[in-house]
Amino acid sequence: MSRAFVFPGQGAQTIGMGKALAEAYPAAKAVFDEVDDALGEKLSTLIWEGEQADLTLTQNAQPALMATSLAALRALEAEGVSVDAASFVAGHSLGEYSALAAAGSLTIADTARLLRTRGEAMQAAVPVGVGAMAALLGLDFAAATEVAEEAAQGEVCQAANDNDPGQVVVSGHKAAVERAVEIAKEKGAKRAVLLPVSAPFHCALMQPAAEVMAEALDGVNIERPSVPLVANVRAQAISDATTIRSLLVEQVTGSVRWRESVAWMSGEGVTEIYEIGAGKALSGMVRRIDRAIACTAVGTPDDVKAAAEKLA
Repeated sequence: MSRAFVFPGQGAQTIGMGKALAEAYPAAKAVFDEVDDALGEKLSTLIWEGEQADLTLTQNAQPALMATSLAALRALEAEGVSVDAASFVAGHSLGEYSALAAAGSLTIADTARLLRTRGEAMQAAVPVGVGAMAALLGLDFAAATEVAEEAAQGEVCQAANDNDPGQVVVSGHKAAVERAVEIAKEKGAKRAVLLPVSAPFHCALMQPAAEVMAEALDGVNIERPSVPLVANVRAQAISDATTIRSLLVEQVTGSVRWRESVAWMSGEGVTEIYEIGAGKALSGMVRRIDRAIACTAVGTPDDVKAAAEKLA
């Protein structure tokens, strides 16, 4: 029996996340303190007492979600469960950074600073209102890719997130994404809706952000992870630090191959997935990809205790 620890991406953020963990576990509180110190500001105050709109800003949501995930992991460690209980780690988009911090590939401080830079760079890459993203529900990846290609008409429109068999997110120029929504409906999508995001992530419009991240990643030390990372853009496990560095750059403009990543882990014998951090979005995707995989969300002190009992 094999298991994986997975880490959520943007959209899972909520005011108050991780607060109960920090109150129950000194090691979890220390993560938020370390992130605050690394960023030179009280991000923890925003996470626990701020406004949802401020937390949702990309440059805040990214380090905040990572902090919450690592706090949950530290709480698990306090209950006697380490990341080495997993055969693989994986994360959805920014969650890949959380996964690498969990596996000791990146320090928490470096991860916080990288995610702040990543959030700012992704936001700055495209002026507000120029890009958009939309979820196409009820179409598979091949059909969604065809929709994106038909909608592009000389603009950028790409299948950005292959989340599960019936949910693909397209990203690109706003007009092209709006065309994709209409084309998807004509082609039998159950629903096609624009997403409330501030930039068109994981498409060619993010190239300026990829260049910023290449420079930022050059400036940090990346160790071999203690547990192999199932990388978003490869949908298979990697452990080589040099490869990880280049794939984190590629990931900014590349597709998040989540459906394939979960299928690959299933093929490697993974039967249990633990979603470490805020929300349960990844657990829902995993169930739709492979019902044979048991999913457990670990985001509260009660979740931590229950998971620790299962993993003991």
